[in-house]
Amino acid sequence: MPLYMDTHRNVEGLSAEAVAGAHKADLATQEKYGVDYKQYWYNDAAGSVFCLVEAPNAEAAITVHREAHGLVADEIIEVNEGA
Repeated sequence: MPLYMDTHRNVEGLSAEAVAGAHKADLATQEKYGVDYKQYWYNDAAGSVFCLVEAPNAEAAITVHREAHGLVADEIIEVNEGA
């Protein structure tokens, strides 16, 4: 299954608790779309979040974020393209 990295920039109110809560919401929603959110990283000073996700396609990963918490990524790229 393709592996993607998504990037959220300039996230207002970013905190460890907020990111953990959004990730928990992703995990609760992901199965419905055949998605597996693997890991996330964040930089609260920069307001950036990065999510590593296995998904059948980028749109499925985006749909999970949209439904789970509404924080859709600014960019999503396939990281194992051609692997």
